[in-house]
Amino acid sequence: MISLQKTTNQISHTQLADAIGRAQEYLLAQQELDGYWWAELEANVTLTAEFIMLHRILGTDREAHIQQAARYILREQREHGGWELYFGDGGELSTTVEAYFALRIAGYSADDERLVKAREFILAHGGVSKSRVFTKLHLALFGAFPWDGIPTLPPWFMFLPKWFPFNVYSMASWARSSTVPLLVVIDKRPVYERGVKCDELFVEGSQANADYKLKNNDKTVVGAGFLLADKVLKFANKIGLVPFRQAGIAAAERWVIERQDHPGDWAGIIPAMLNSLLMFHVLGYSNDHPYVKRGLEAIDRFGISEGASSDGEAMYYRTQPCVSPTWDTALAVTALLDSGLSPSHPKLKAAGEWLLSKQIFKYGDWAVYNRTGKPAGWAFEFHNDYYPDVDDTAAVVLALLPLKLDNEAYKREAIRAAMQWVMTMQCKAGGWGAFDVDNTNDLWNQMPYGDLKAMIDPPTADVSSRVLEALGHISNAWNERQFTPNQLHRALDFTLRLQEQDGAFWGRWGVNYIYGTYLVLVGWKAIGFDMTRPEAKRAAEWLRSVQNVDGGWGETCESYKKPELRGQGPSTASQTAWALLGLMGAGDYESDSVTRGIAYLLDNLNDEGCWPEAEFTGTGFPGHFYINYHQYRNQFPLTALGRYNQHVSQQR
Repeated sequence: MISLQKTTNQISHTQLADAIGRAQEYLLAQQELDGYWWAELEANVTLTAEFIMLHRILGTDREAHIQQAARYILREQREHGGWELYFGDGGELSTTVEAYFALRIAGYSADDERLVKAREFILAHGGVSKSRVFTKLHLALFGAFPWDGIPTLPPWFMFLPKWFPFNVYSMASWARSSTVPLLVVIDKRPVYERGVKCDELFVEGSQANADYKLKNNDKTVVGAGFLLADKVLKFANKIGLVPFRQAGIAAAERWVIERQDHPGDWAGIIPAMLNSLLMFHVLGYSNDHPYVKRGLEAIDRFGISEGASSDGEAMYYRTQPCVSPTWDTALAVTALLDSGLSPSHPKLKAAGEWLLSKQIFKYGDWAVYNRTGKPAGWAFEFHNDYYPDVDDTAAVVLALLPLKLDNEAYKREAIRAAMQWVMTMQCKAGGWGAFDVDNTNDLWNQMPYGDLKAMIDPPTADVSSRVLEALGHISNAWNERQFTPNQLHRALDFTLRLQEQDGAFWGRWGVNYIYGTYLVLVGWKAIGFDMTRPEAKRAAEWLRSVQNVDGGWGETCESYKKPELRGQGPSTASQTAWALLGLMGAGDYESDSVTRGIAYLLDNLNDEGCWPEAEFTGTGFPGHFYINYHQYRNQFPLTALGRYNQHVSQQR
């Protein structure tokens, strides 16, 4: 063990080399035979609860899975009676409502002691009426919440032109793929009677007495306007004045059919899959129809079974929100390369070939507003042809670039094509979003339907900085540019504008300011930015200022709602690695902060060669949905140790 009290001591080369070797062995052992890495994406229990609801609605013969999922939900209940949005958050209302309702329709009695505790938690936090729109929608499907309390989305929405501020393609890709099938469901307002109303979850005493009217929670003029529009739409629906209703339903149905990937997935995310299957059921499709059958099989591939019950079946079953083989593989390759593995190592070559096989050469939704780009990006998942993303593509490029593959010419052209696509995805503001160009209409987030505030995909500092990192590495490796000076200047200016007064950067896809700040510093270094400039110094100094006493770094997910908590939280391996990578990007390898951070990682490496981490450090929707990437705890610390070791080896 390394004493954290002796922070000025140099890290022992033997200890560092031993830790890197063990971490490499562990990570290599996780590689699949086909060459990729794939670890669990752990989220809250709502998607598993919605899995139960879907199968109850479809009436499938999946009782065993339903009971396994119910046991998993019960296992995740906390002492206070509720269920968490992320590890250690004290419980969250909507998550708890969905967990409770799923257990009820799975057959658990309202008198069950565990459900009694959950009910007390729900009522203490305002009851169903205070839950999110999507929670209410799932309850409405069972008659447990009135459809009049759900925002109206008329089917003719499918026909709004692309120049109109509100159309299918002006919302984020994840919102689009989940919303289009809901246009049909919300229009049909189905109720699947299962005898579970859950009146006991209303502080008003019953659903009949509930205050289900939509609220202008933000108290804005725009919000008031949307509420008025919703009332007009509901009145029109009541009197049957819904233009292009059947044509809109047919258009939504056709859109969903066209976007089902061959194996059965939609957009690579469970909400889009669940909603699409629900739409088909509402339209009368049988469970044996190929669209439905393949969709159910796709959902099953997102499931994880574990444990063994007395009857030999799995004890628990849970559903992941998404799967991440491309992302995991790119980050694993980078970690192994940075920590000293040969670029021609057989396992790394296998990973490189697998990544090349997953490149997407098909036009997707991104092409609606990007009329010049030619498809050549990568998606996060195994199957998601319509939605490649900029962040994954840049990460894959960074992984492929140093590898020595059998067909180097093909690899080079694949990288060049990918970066040409990425450059056409640059937004007017100068940065990059994840999936679309200039997806920035924030009015979406002020609609009653958009209460998660995650309806758009604007350019962000973290995605933009990963692109800068890729551009810089290509320039250094090939001595050629994949950008024009104007493109680079616009991107750099974009990141500079986003710096907070204290020097930090907000992170969209990782928690939170530690993630954003690390990526900006690494991106700036890659493009040759002067790291002695005040902006870089302030960013690095902010990272040092939030280091914990134990030498590590950590940040709570709550910092999205309370920015004053930025950089505060128990130390984690992944966030410590991010901070170290950011500091090293700023040129700091030898400060007391870096030494203590490296010592923290070395001290917390377990006997298996990995780092334990229960905290959620990945972000789905800031403030509303978080993910524990089970590979982050291994990939990023190994990358940090590797880059530190490169420096000290050169110095030695």
